[in-house]
Amino acid sequence: MADEKLKAAGIGAFDERVYRVLLTRTSATAAELMPDLGDSQARVTKALGRLHDLGLVGQLAGEGKRFAAIDPASGVEALVRDQERALELVRVAARELGELYRHGAGGRQGDEIEIVHGPEALGRRFVQLQQETSEEFMALDRPPYVLATENPVEERAIDRGVRYRVVYSPEALAHPIVGKDIQRLVRAGEDARMLTGVRIKLAIADRSTALLPLSLDVGDGLRAAVVHQSTLLDALVDYWELCWQQAIPFGAEASGDLTEDDRALLTLLVAGLKDDAIARQLGWSLRTMRRRVRRLHELTGTSNRFQAGAVAMRRGWL
Repeated sequence: MADEKLKAAGIGAFDERVYRVLLTRTSATAAELMPDLGDSQARVTKALGRLHDLGLVGQLAGEGKRFAAIDPASGVEALVRDQERALELVRVAARELGELYRHGAGGRQGDEIEIVHGPEALGRRFVQLQQETSEEFMALDRPPYVLATENPVEERAIDRGVRYRVVYSPEALAHPIVGKDIQRLVRAGEDARMLTGVRIKLAIADRSTALLPLSLDVGDGLRAAVVHQSTLLDALVDYWELCWQQAIPFGAEASGDLTEDDRALLTLLVAGLKDDAIARQLGWSLRTMRRRVRRLHELTGTSNRFQAGAVAMRRGWL
């Protein structure tokens, strides 16, 4: 029974053992966890996948499928809110796991600003920030990415009523995987916009805490600031609002003779993507993409992309 205190939250005994071992590491692969678990790599890999889907483990970007544990003080509490069963038992387990986390990962706390070091710590704080959000999560998003681009934590947060508003850079849309992830998240309820010239990455939870990488370097020297209530946080919120006001809505209603494909094409054109990136994003050949652009010029009575975007915005298509 020692490793079954999270059973009521949908976590099996073996998965909990994997989670406990991972909590003592900064990050690890399934193969690196095998000696402590005494089981096959295939079974450990499956357990890590289940823990990732529950928001207790983050998968780091890059080769090798490395995983890092998420702070149980937030991860387990999110499961408690979702399932609303056996609350007391899960909270007891969360406190025990918190002791393991503090012993294995540590941290640096400040009054208004906390600095976290390395991609693993940044990934954990990004997931934790989402899990602790109760009303609204706002973000500026652009490559490169520390975590795997898929974000199941967001979809669960949207399900529990959290509003997501995200401003993406054109580079994010041109990413071969991120563009599809954005479309899926928009269908799930995310309010997404695009803005050319996004130079930073930023996440803000309930306008009370912000996570700001201090560079776009995703190596071991990566540092990020966790900003709490302060005039700096107010300035970051104001900056995000300015970006939101200038950004182009993603996934607006089609109008008149505009088809869904036309709308997607217009959005990418106005965002400034190049022809090959647009064709790749929409799954078209370059020839098909350019034929569609000519059709848009005919539809809008324009001769270049800038004019087509201006007409589309004036008509309420974007």
